Amino acid sequence: MANSKGKRRRFGSVRRLPSGRFQARYPGPDGLLRSAPETFPTQTDADRWLVRKEAEIIEGRWQNPDETITFGAYADSWFTERDYAATTRERNGSALRLHILPTFSDVVLREITTPQVRRWRADLLSSGVGEPTVVKSYQVLRAIMNTAVDDGLIQRNPCRIKGAGAAKTAERPFLEVQEVFRLAEAVPAHFRVFILLAAFTGLRFGELAALQRRDVDLERRTISVRRAIAETRTDGLLVKAPKSAAGVRTVAFPVSLTVELASHLDTHSEAGRTGLVFTGSRGGTLRRNNFRRVWLRAIDAAGLEDVHFHDLRHTGNTLAATGGATTRELMQRMGHSSVRAALVYQHLVNGRDHEIADHVDRQIKKAQDRDG
Repeated sequence: MANSKGKRRRFGSVRRLPSGRFQARYPGPDGLLRSAPETFPTQTDADRWLVRKEAEIIEGRWQNPDETITFGAYADSWFTERDYAATTRERNGSALRLHILPTFSDVVLREITTPQVRRWRADLLSSGVGEPTVVKSYQVLRAIMNTAVDDGLIQRNPCRIKGAGAAKTAERPFLEVQEVFRLAEAVPAHFRVFILLAAFTGLRFGELAALQRRDVDLERRTISVRRAIAETRTDGLLVKAPKSAAGVRTVAFPVSLTVELASHLDTHSEAGRTGLVFTGSRGGTLRRNNFRRVWLRAIDAAGLEDVHFHDLRHTGNTLAATGGATTRELMQRMGHSSVRAALVYQHLVNGRDHEIADHVDRQIKKAQDRDG
């Protein structure tokens, strides 16, 4: 077996994980390939662990770890190895800590059964934990147990409840163009274009909050998405790259917004090429929690109910779809990834993307003509 540098190894193997730590694996006397119960900060540490493990086998001191390794110990190692984005790490870590470990932490890994998993899930739901949280917790548990199967620690994943890993979410509404403009009128002036771009380009909150002047091309009517703002309880505000290559994209905006966007840049945006296009009410980075108060007042003033900011993105997606955009064009414009294209930059041909934006523009003008 080869180590992480490609050299042949007499016993076991070592590989470097995405987290930067090292995993040691070895063949037990029973013929099964096993992973060390923990990962190591250096390859040398992993090598030394394998030397000791080989000595245990040769001297007859080896004990089958399948009989003693607990879910908690394995899950801790598993989670450390994940190459998660900050927000995903926080969300999945919370599900593991609050909803999975209290039940399974001290249970021997190979003794977890499907009926136990079924009871655990039912108990979460009956105790009032929201269905989306239960779905996320089940997904994390299933992923851990899948890795345990791959590591040869268990023969079969006990997470076999049909539909338990799929969230049942109600279809969100999309707004009419007139409703978008009512919302834009209801927010303070420096947030007006923020609302309009969210609805008519489909950019996410974090993408809009991270926009810099250099990302806006008024002549070509495009916005380049290169980064996003994320907020976590542990790390606070983070400026990060989009979580997939498809999220890095250039989106055309309707010509009707050009004058308003230019005025916004002159009046409300920070100075300099890297100055933020949109800022909070008191300047600085726009935060979702602070904007929420503005949003709630605006939807009330606009006479709307049960409208989320993300529904503006849904509105933009719907308008683009009615303009004849193909599924692939929609995925590219909205920054969605498929398994096949997760790490590949995908950009629309400029002419076709502008056709989509022009269709949105025609809808805006129709609404303005009716109101005028």
